[in-house]
Formats: sequence, structure tokens, C-alpha cells
Amino acid sequence: MELEIEFTSEPFRGEGTPPAHAERARHAAEEAGLTTEFGPLGTSARGDAEALLSALPGIARAALDGGATRLTLRLQRPGEQAGPAPSAGSVLERLLRDVEHELGAPLAELDRPGKQRAVRLLEERGAFQLRKSVAAVAEALGVTRFTVYNYLNRE
Repeated sequence: MELEIEFTSEPFRGEGTPPAHAERARHAAEEAGLTTEFGPLGTSARGDAEALLSALPGIARAALDGGATRLTLRLQRPGEQAGPAPSAGSVLERLLRDVEHELGAPLAELDRPGKQRAVRLLEERGAFQLRKSVAAVAEALGVTRFTVYNYLNRE
């Protein structure tokens, strides 16, 4: 039986050279004999179920040793309906939910330092590489776009 995996290591960047953690995770999958496809929002790998399942700890270890702060994983049988590719909006929604969960409160209810931290976390995770993200983040925080830009420009 064959399986496929999609994994994303964070923080990620939308452009430029891929981060070391993403490269290392892909290399670990290739060393395990898996066929990989490397993309801007993650890596997919396919292979024999036993080989793929055995490779998972090495892929995770490689990503974390390379500096990843998070590894998100989806495993399925090839040909199973995975649903549509995530849109920029759904990726941003997931990032917003993750930051809300991490900070322990709805973004709009955070105090100013909390909102600044949320913007920093979103920036680290590549949220502002996505189209129309500043407006969506401003709305989620209950602030203006100008305020989000000010938070981004802070040291």
C-alpha cells in the first residue's frame, strides 16, 4: 500500500531561499526513498506505507533540528479526496486561529502589547506574504491597517 504525506514546517517565508528546517525535512524524506514535491507552503512525499511511516520521526527530527518551531502534518492514501488546495484566505484564517490559541484570547480582546505580539507571531509565520493580509489582520485585531503597519515597523 502506498501513502502520501504533506507537511509544513514553520516559520515559513513566501519568497526567497527556503528555510533550513524545510530543506532538512525534505532531504530526510528523500533519504528515506520517498518521492517529494517541494512547494512554497509545504512539502509532499509519497511512497510505500512502511517506508513513509518509518520516515516520519526522521522528517520531524530534521525539521526541528533545522530550527522549525512547528511541524504540521497530513497523511492520507493517494487518490483519497483531500479537498481543494488551501486558499490564501484559509491559510490566513488558520494562522489567525493558531495565534489566538497560542495567546489564549480572541485577537480583538488583547491589550496593545498582546496585539503587537500577535502581529510579530503572524509576521514570523509568513502571514503578511499573503494577499490582503494586512486588512484581514487589522479586522481580526479590531484596529486600523495603519496600526498594523506601525506594529510591523516596531523593533
